[in-house]
Amino acid sequence: MNRIPVPALLVTTALALTLGACSGGPGGSGGGSAQDAPSTRIAVNLTGQQAKAGAPVVVTLTEGPRLQQVTVTDSKGGNLAGKVSADGRTWTSQRPAAPGTSYAVEARDTGGGSAKADFATAAPAKVNKLSLAPGKNTTVGIAQPLSIVFDHPVKDKAAVERRLKVTTSNGTEGSWGWMQDWSGKDRVDWRPKEYWKPGTKVTLDAELNGVDSGAAGGWFVRDYTTTFTVGRAQVVKVDLDGHRLKLLRDGQVVKDVAMSAGTPGGEKASWRGTTVLMSKEGTINMRSETVGLGDAYDKMVDYSMRLTWSGMYAHAAPWNAAYFGNANRSSGCIGMSDANAAAVYDAVQVGDPFEITGADAKGTQALNNGYGEWNLSWADWQAKSALR
Repeated sequence: MNRIPVPALLVTTALALTLGACSGGPGGSGGGSAQDAPSTRIAVNLTGQQAKAGAPVVVTLTEGPRLQQVTVTDSKGGNLAGKVSADGRTWTSQRPAAPGTSYAVEARDTGGGSAKADFATAAPAKVNKLSLAPGKNTTVGIAQPLSIVFDHPVKDKAAVERRLKVTTSNGTEGSWGWMQDWSGKDRVDWRPKEYWKPGTKVTLDAELNGVDSGAAGGWFVRDYTTTFTVGRAQVVKVDLDGHRLKLLRDGQVVKDVAMSAGTPGGEKASWRGTTVLMSKEGTINMRSETVGLGDAYDKMVDYSMRLTWSGMYAHAAPWNAAYFGNANRSSGCIGMSDANAAAVYDAVQVGDPFEITGADAKGTQALNNGYGEWNLSWADWQAKSALR
């Protein structure tokens, strides 16, 4: 018995392919001939080898009973998840087609028929990337936000924010907020409504592959993820006017040390407000010209704990010992004795809040000067989301 040839490619406004149904034909059950078997035809909204990325893949059944299953596989072996419509005529992917990617489509209908198609998307003219904080599998303090800084501008902030999924182990309420980073780049942070509960496990899935960040920004061509755990419940309270630094753990004072902060009345004054410990940097070289204070100092400084991008630290300052506990006479940082700085350095975690109060300040820390989001009310922070 001669085989009946496979029907030729059907060309419509979208790519389509016709194949004989699995029932019938040589060796099939039911006794009918291949000519009597129903055919399956599909149309795909993306066609050719230079299809435009960024849109969902839509597969339409143009001939056949109902779609049963559609598989869209990319050139790396990954699959686009999707859903068949209630009427069984279309399937739509949940995520957009990524740029510079080849896709193979296979559809099966409820009658046992199948059809295949393929297409490829055009390569991106520009690629956008990002950096994430905190780092993967880290343990952080109760004030640590999720923070994303983008290499290129993000014009379509809503499209990007929709693809940022935060999952917590205890249903923590939080919100994204957009700003310009201290570096001048676009940045978006996610902070909880209140400080994290200790032990909370947090996962960020930035499902950005195939998202266009807008004019001058370019396409994202991969997904990103990070996970972290919230550690001990610690708060550092700095009283600028009383010249004391207290470390509280679970609400109890575990350290109370004398300190001297920035000289009031000018640029050397310290910032007030709630800041977040960004990093523990150990012994570093501090030079006044890097923070706009001329040639006032050039020192190797021990137990350095960064609080802002503008150069405010808590650290050891033995040269300022005469002022600990009685006057603010530093160049903006919170200085302590070697022993006290070492004790605080050992105890604090990246992500711990430093709640700085007092009149001897030059103002409140800016939103983007480190992590200043805790200085905004919850309503004001929510208003910075692109989806509000």
